[in-house]
Amino acid sequence: MEFRLLGAVSVATEVGVLPLGPAKRRSLLAALLLRPNHPVPVDQLTAALWDHEPPARARGVIQGHVSRLRVLLNSAEADMFGVELLTQGTAYVLRMPESLLDAHRFEELVTLARSQRAPSDAVAMYQEALSLWQGPALTGAYPSQPLQAAAQALEELRLASVESLATAYSLMGEHARAAAVLRAEASVHPLRESLAAALVRELQRAGRRSEALDWFHRTRRLLADELGVDPGRELADAYTDVLRGEDEAGGTARRSGTARQPASPAVTASASASASGATPAPASSSLPPVPVPVPPPSLSPSVTPEPSASTSPSASASISTPAIPAPPPTVDLLPRMPRGFHGRADELTALSRAAAGEAPVCLVTGPAGVGKTALVAHWAHRNREQFPGGLLYADLRGFSDTGEPALLEVLREFLLALGVAPRRIPESAGGASALFRSLCADRRILVVLDNARASEQVRELLPGGAECVTVVTSRYRLRGLIASDAARPVPLDVLEPEDSTALLAAVLGQERVLAEEVAARRLAELCGGLPLALRVAAARLADQPDWPLSSMTAELSDESRRLSLLDVEDTGVRAALRLTVRRLPDDAAHHFAHLGQHPGTHVDRYAAAALAGTDPDTAAAALDKLTAAHLVIRTAPDRWTLHDLVRLYARGLEAGPDALVRGLDHSVATALAAADAAEPGDESCFSLPVDFRPPQATREFADREQAMAWYAAERDDLALAAAAARAGGLHGRTWRIVLALWPQIVWRVRDDWTPLLRTALEAARADGDARAESRVRALLGWVLTEEGRTSEALAHLEAAPVLAARAGDRRGEATALINLSLAQSELGSPEEAAEGCALAAELAHSVGDRNTERLALYHLARHRLDAREWQPAFETAVAALDLDAPSEASAAARVLLRTVIGEALLGMGDEAEGIRRLESAAREAESSGYDDGAVRALGALLRVSADTGLQARYDTAMVRLMART
Repeated sequence: MEFRLLGAVSVATEVGVLPLGPAKRRSLLAALLLRPNHPVPVDQLTAALWDHEPPARARGVIQGHVSRLRVLLNSAEADMFGVELLTQGTAYVLRMPESLLDAHRFEELVTLARSQRAPSDAVAMYQEALSLWQGPALTGAYPSQPLQAAAQALEELRLASVESLATAYSLMGEHARAAAVLRAEASVHPLRESLAAALVRELQRAGRRSEALDWFHRTRRLLADELGVDPGRELADAYTDVLRGEDEAGGTARRSGTARQPASPAVTASASASASGATPAPASSSLPPVPVPVPPPSLSPSVTPEPSASTSPSASASISTPAIPAPPPTVDLLPRMPRGFHGRADELTALSRAAAGEAPVCLVTGPAGVGKTALVAHWAHRNREQFPGGLLYADLRGFSDTGEPALLEVLREFLLALGVAPRRIPESAGGASALFRSLCADRRILVVLDNARASEQVRELLPGGAECVTVVTSRYRLRGLIASDAARPVPLDVLEPEDSTALLAAVLGQERVLAEEVAARRLAELCGGLPLALRVAAARLADQPDWPLSSMTAELSDESRRLSLLDVEDTGVRAALRLTVRRLPDDAAHHFAHLGQHPGTHVDRYAAAALAGTDPDTAAAALDKLTAAHLVIRTAPDRWTLHDLVRLYARGLEAGPDALVRGLDHSVATALAAADAAEPGDESCFSLPVDFRPPQATREFADREQAMAWYAAERDDLALAAAAARAGGLHGRTWRIVLALWPQIVWRVRDDWTPLLRTALEAARADGDARAESRVRALLGWVLTEEGRTSEALAHLEAAPVLAARAGDRRGEATALINLSLAQSELGSPEEAAEGCALAAELAHSVGDRNTERLALYHLARHRLDAREWQPAFETAVAALDLDAPSEASAAARVLLRTVIGEALLGMGDEAEGIRRLESAAREAESSGYDDGAVRALGALLRVSADTGLQARYDTAMVRLMART
């Protein structure tokens, strides 16, 4: 998935571009993409969509466009890419990885290009960045002032990048290519003097002096005719240089008999700043690359001083040839450049940014095997020229079997590398640390401290110079170092699928990977994008060149063998994780072992506490420690997950036989609490098992909205919990977990619940519980009816009331009869359906269950409406509404019953009162967010009115309903 601003505003997916629709919707998306992951208030969105006074319904229009965008994103499975369009108060925020946005990737590539020492590398990156542009920025969006300003800012950055690309070509000596790039843009932007000046200079350097002069005079005339001004200083200076013959290839330098070599981009910028006495400002908001000290011209080995005009050739030769002492070799303790390194462009950029500034400390963190050392080594080797004072490296072995080195041992190695005689090294760690800091004070040194376990390991090894850069790697977050030394975190995550397969190709060869692309992607997926796992898998395959990748994939698919297959000799995922876990405090290790017994993919502090047999506060503290150790990942407040390979490792740890049961019982208890909050007043749909293990605390839900949000977030994990209970022969837990989902099943009935309900039915029958079997059959039959599989539903619905009566469950019998009536009505038996609802109302009344009685009367009234029995339908609905005081019935019940009353009045000929009742129902549905009820009431109104306002309200409610269901 890719979001595009550099050209037409669009969203590209694997199956094509999403149909965004009108310009206003594109403008709304553009406004959100211009501030990804930040709330954008409605008033700002309004300004982006309308230039002048917005319409009175502006907020409703924006809500409609947001709803439609959500539908489009959901249809493209955007959540699989981490994309979500959220509402935050009176603002909207588009949560997304910024790497999916072309404008973000463009800026990152430009920033990376600026930091390159080699002009050829800079050229490649500028070309890649500019290739992302597919036309003028924000094409297709409404040309409001805010969006035009944003488009202009993006265009300015593009033009600056074009000028930088031309500069890089020039430094390579390819002046004709530089001129070609500039001419294309200068023709489109003829009044941009910086483009014209650069083009004049490059034409001169390419030996095309007449063209350079012609372009200057053309631009001068345009400036005079269009703006009434003369050329500015930059363009005038370029013209003067052409007249003098300066900057021409082989010009002044050739006449003096000395060839001039172009400097690197960073050196040129620094030298220019030095000459002017000013500090060069960055071309954009991106951080500039780390500045590199420039030697004085008289000592620079790449520039030979030019003789003056009065110097004779022989004198010139004598001046330019004195021997310059070679500088001492740079200290280099770095490990070798990692082989097969691929990707990580965003992280390399982030590391370069973190390394800018005064005495920065960069903290690269991530789980075991994610490639922290490889990233830092690659970055350090690529930027080695920026550190003429030396490159120091120490493995602090914070997660090693061999133990950590003493502080004095590390300092001694550093001091010896910096030229301190062994006898002059202090014997105390404090003295050695002080000497180390003093030696670094006037140097530009890189210090890499690898595999740090704690902040105190690092502090005495920090250099003292303002020009020094320190990079620390750790499996822990080292918050103490962030607090005490302003360390700048650079988190490292697993590789993306494309980079994972590229790493495999680097080891196995491109041809072997391309021959089995599907198997390679599956192999990367089974390794979870973890570089260590990928390298081990590749090592096994490299050792057996005739072994297909699909065979390795098949073996790794067996979870019981996966970790053993990802170990070779003393290297592997299991060994790396063992060293991390061994360093954990006891409470964190205890909780981690029990997390392996969780059948789902996510936990909160309540679930973690139930699994470990502790309380939520203790579990939260342990999860915080596990997060700091990168063994769990916080995906949201009070929500954590484990990497697949970490989960498999935890599953093999000792946790006791009761952990799974405690976890399942926590699921049952929490689902019941959610059902009570979502449907207050309803009886519990089952009793707890005899051997139920209650958790120390259960999540509380303030209202229906919280409960339904929990159901939506936990649906997949609850399904996995039911599957784990079934696999463990815990039938009573299986059907209870599924049946406790009934509010979510009712709310999103067409969400493929049938397989899960069949599992529950099988478990209820295995448990020998007729009451449970009746309840499950009634729910399954209703779901099948809603899916249009009425004949299949009938067998379950006819059996459910009989089972309930046998179990003495009158409430369950009433519910089963109501659900049976819906199928009977679908099959053309409205009289039989009405009789069933009447009996259901009597049964519910006999046990004082007013909620079920009201539901039965509602469906009875609906059946009578279908039979055009207007007066009985009216009376039945009124009776249902009178069961409780209006404030006691739920909003949904009031809306549905008032809708029936309104429809019955219309049928009876009382159109004015019918419309009034339907309008009242629609207003209450809209104000309470009950979109289904709003669609029903407004749909009934539209059958007697063609009012456009009603149609707009109906469409808005329908869009919201579609987005949710």
